[in-house]
Amino acid sequence: MVSAVFHSPRDASFDGAENPVAPKMLATTAKGTGASALKDIKTAPTKMPFDWRALWLKVLPPILGLGLLIGIWAIVSISTASSIPSPYETFQQAVVLFSDPFYRNGPNDQGVGWNVLASLQRVALGFGLAALVGIPAGFVIGRFEFMGRMFNPLISLLRPVSPLAWLPIGLMVFKGANPAAIWTIFICSIWPMIINTAVGVQRVPQDYMNVARVLALSEWKIVTKILFPAVLPYMLTGVRLAVGTAWLVIVAAEMLTGGVGIGFWVWDEWNNLNVKNIIVAIFVIGIVGLALEYALIKLATAFTFEEVKS
Repeated sequence: MVSAVFHSPRDASFDGAENPVAPKMLATTAKGTGASALKDIKTAPTKMPFDWRALWLKVLPPILGLGLLIGIWAIVSISTASSIPSPYETFQQAVVLFSDPFYRNGPNDQGVGWNVLASLQRVALGFGLAALVGIPAGFVIGRFEFMGRMFNPLISLLRPVSPLAWLPIGLMVFKGANPAAIWTIFICSIWPMIINTAVGVQRVPQDYMNVARVLALSEWKIVTKILFPAVLPYMLTGVRLAVGTAWLVIVAAEMLTGGVGIGFWVWDEWNNLNVKNIIVAIFVIGIVGLALEYALIKLATAFTFEEVKS
């Protein structure tokens, strides 16, 4: 006689020795399945929709601003009976100028490219000399209280002087237009670098200096290991301000000194009553200044932890 034995679900969860083996296996299987599913969810690539709104907020405002400028410019051109060239006429002239920007027909007739390069060369020389003098001077003035008290009155006296007021001094001392223009760039670029570097040194936490004193660090170690990393953001801010001022001043200085340069080119075109070229030169000056500013912002961002805003 064959007997059939039926077990309830509860009884099926135990083996012959009444050990709960099956529940453990089920729990382990469920746990592994859940972890695998969770892992698949985490590692599954999610395709984010393209953010058109962010793109429009980034692109549309500059386009609207440029369109507003062109619209006002066109209205002014019409209202002045075309004594001021229209945007389209100026664009046509720009195409002609930049079709051959590096031509040379004599010392006083050169392309716009050569004039921009000549101005940038003067700015680089004057600005570089100002950095070599101004940044170390800022460290000394900010580091030593006696030096700060000594030079702060002189800086406060000389800094407000217009940069072009120094141009006759340069002409008298250097006996030449080119070194006089470089001197003017130097004298207008040095103040922002001195002031910002000195302020950065003075704002270094006193705890850093106390640690350096306890460790008996040399002055060179203090400058290179403590002051320089802490002062770098302030120093780069001074550099940005200085290069912007230098590019502004070189145009005015070249108008007065003559020679080759974007400032002299503007003045020469005015003497020839060529307003189209003057407007083109204004845009060239603005674009070059914008490029210099953008390059220095990128440099400051690379060497600082905080985001640098324009």
